Amino acid sequence: MFWKILLEPDWFDRSSPFLRRKRSAFEIEDLPGLWRIHWQLGEKTILSTFYTRIDQACILWGVISTLIFATAQFCAIDWQVQAILWSGLSLFGTIVMMKLSQCWRTIKPLSDVIDAWVILMLVGIILTDLSIFLSWGEILARLCSLWLGINAIGYVYTGMRIRSRAFVLIGLLNLFAIALLPHVGVWQFLTTGLISGISALLVAELQWDSGDVCAHLKELTRTID
Repeated sequence: MFWKILLEPDWFDRSSPFLRRKRSAFEIEDLPGLWRIHWQLGEKTILSTFYTRIDQACILWGVISTLIFATAQFCAIDWQVQAILWSGLSLFGTIVMMKLSQCWRTIKPLSDVIDAWVILMLVGIILTDLSIFLSWGEILARLCSLWLGINAIGYVYTGMRIRSRAFVLIGLLNLFAIALLPHVGVWQFLTTGLISGISALLVAELQWDSGDVCAHLKELTRTID
């Protein structure tokens, strides 16, 4: 069923690349919460881009993911202490994500996407904490695979709901990374953090494709402060 949908000619919009550079900071209309960045030296533009509220949520999760797994890789902090700290940080990130993506809830497929990510994050936090505090060795030994799997499910589901080849591809790359973990030895946590962080930042930095699902968001966000 999954591959049938992927190959269906009208399911994805193939008229545009699945990932491309964003337009300049001043080539997008004013949207609530939009960040514009324009660095110019004389007549030369160094950087000109923008970040919507969804981009900002992705940046936040990219930083959180990288921080959590890099700390687990390099810092000799008690696992239970880390579980408490990172659970709090992850819950904070989830709440901020829900706040930033509030305007998406006006469109049914996008509302489903937000709910799915919230559920996935909560399931991941609960399983991680239980494995640490209750010494569930099977899950504890596979925390990296667990979170890469959660990412893969989230990205693929997002891609299917908003008809985005980019999200499906990123999800499949996260899934492929699970098979890569045994080959990186002791660097599994750092590898997981980098893949999770880069995946989220890639979504924030580049313009991804979608069907007509997101076309209505532009109109709706004009009325939301």
